Amino acid sequence: MKADRQLSTACVGGRLRRAARALTQLYDERMGPSGLRLTQFSLLRMLAREGRVRITDLARLTLLDRTALSRNLDPLVAQGFVQVVPGADARTREVALTAAGLRAYERALPFWRDAQQVVTRKLGRPRVKELVALLAAVEALHPDARAET
Repeated sequence: MKADRQLSTACVGGRLRRAARALTQLYDERMGPSGLRLTQFSLLRMLAREGRVRITDLARLTLLDRTALSRNLDPLVAQGFVQVVPGADARTREVALTAAGLRAYERALPFWRDAQQVVTRKLGRPRVKELVALLAAVEALHPDARAET
């Protein structure tokens, strides 16, 4: 009965936000020597994987609104790691990883892997695998993801 009451009074959103902050702080700490924060690394990683992409599509892929995406991209543009260029038509803009951005991503990769190993060691491989699957299901709750189904 007590477990049922705890579940009904727990705020899933609040707990998830706290957990995300804890995890982000762990990654940022481990990745500190690379000069990149996890949010920056994640964008560089996405661009390394996707190539040149429209800002609207990058926002959709990262589940960020355009304002939040712009706030995250601005420091990367200032450092010369990404560039924002005109798209195929006058109404669109695209984001592309620069050579310097690719080098920064590759320099940060060992630090990111170290953070991944710390998380896996602390949580255990089976729990990490379950967590990643659960997080994919949580991401599917995003309005843009729901619209696609």
